[in-house]
Amino acid sequence: MWRNRTLLALLTAEIVSSTGSVLTFVALPWFVLQTTGSATRMSVVLAAEVVPMALFGIPSGSVVSRIGARRSMLIGDAVRAPLIALVPILHWTGHLTFGLLIAIVFVLGLFTAPYISSQRVIVPELFGDDETLVAKANGLFSGANQLPILIGPVIGGVLIGWIGTAPLMIVDAATFLFAFVTVLLFVHGGRRVPGDESSKGIFAGVRYLARDKLLGPTALTLIVLDGAANGIALAVPLLAYTRYDQNPHVFGFIFAAFGIGAVASSILVVKLLDLIAPLKLAIIGIVGATIPIWFVGLDISWPLACLAVFVCGAFVPLVNAPFFGILTTRPPESVRPKVLTAVMTASALGVPLGRVLIGPIYNAGGNEAVWLSIAAGMSVGAVLFIAAVLRGSASDAPDVVPVADVAQSEA
Repeated sequence: MWRNRTLLALLTAEIVSSTGSVLTFVALPWFVLQTTGSATRMSVVLAAEVVPMALFGIPSGSVVSRIGARRSMLIGDAVRAPLIALVPILHWTGHLTFGLLIAIVFVLGLFTAPYISSQRVIVPELFGDDETLVAKANGLFSGANQLPILIGPVIGGVLIGWIGTAPLMIVDAATFLFAFVTVLLFVHGGRRVPGDESSKGIFAGVRYLARDKLLGPTALTLIVLDGAANGIALAVPLLAYTRYDQNPHVFGFIFAAFGIGAVASSILVVKLLDLIAPLKLAIIGIVGATIPIWFVGLDISWPLACLAVFVCGAFVPLVNAPFFGILTTRPPESVRPKVLTAVMTASALGVPLGRVLIGPIYNAGGNEAVWLSIAAGMSVGAVLFIAAVLRGSASDAPDVVPVADVAQSEA
């Protein structure tokens, strides 16, 4: 894998752009809290980022299939760079309204599902349909995505106290431009996907999931699981702002703890996939990621909160790498982009509600209510995920034709 230049270019682009995104991830909620003083408004802004995934995720699969994964990534980076820079520019000139901020964040979110799907579609093109090998490559993607969280939030917390929140979004814009150039010059692959009868229509991915006894039910569990887990994006800055004396450094430390756990585990998961079946590893991961969140709701010190989030982060790659490995090899190539964006859509369906509710829950019961609600939602999602995996694994013959059989029938 390490000798594949396209994979290395994709990982490099992901690390750099994710670093910028982490800075914005720290800066944006803090920016809203500072400028409005409202936890509810912070919830609305971050929810607006994921609403487009729920509304347009499925149609975006047709776009990726038609223009190709590489071109989809280039368009995504080219549009997001000036958009994110527009937020601080409008703020500095006195033209940024709350409604305009929501609109910008909404448009940014339009490119999330197709971009992530495009990254994952290229991986089987590089390594074939070996489920374990593709899962390992996805583990590296998970590590590349989480690596900036090691230092990004800490740096972001320091920079917020030094130069404020708005300049960090300019840095994010520059990282999108870097990713654009990297993909343009060094990524080979991501061609247009040839269609067939099974891939016709924007709902081809949904139809595939409805027939697949493993991926279909598992994708539905993501509505609950990701809806609850994404509340953490708001709960952490709110925790630092209200429980830990409005200290942006603590905000950075807590997210960095998650990143340390996730990156270390992303390296480990490559080895674990040689020892443990992917779906068994995913079950272990979902249980381990859920339990620590229950403890953050207690009135604990910020170092203990960091420890709990670290443990959660360490188990997340054990879920993501195996799941994406199966998700990107099981469907036939012709329908793969549409299946991926359909799953991204399922993942996003519960997220806006999960984020919007954080503000009202905090107003009603404080940080304890917020974190216990997140933990309860994740626990329900974990139980549903495990049940779907076990039921799907017990099915001897899925109602879909494996890629290998299609290739043999056409030979």
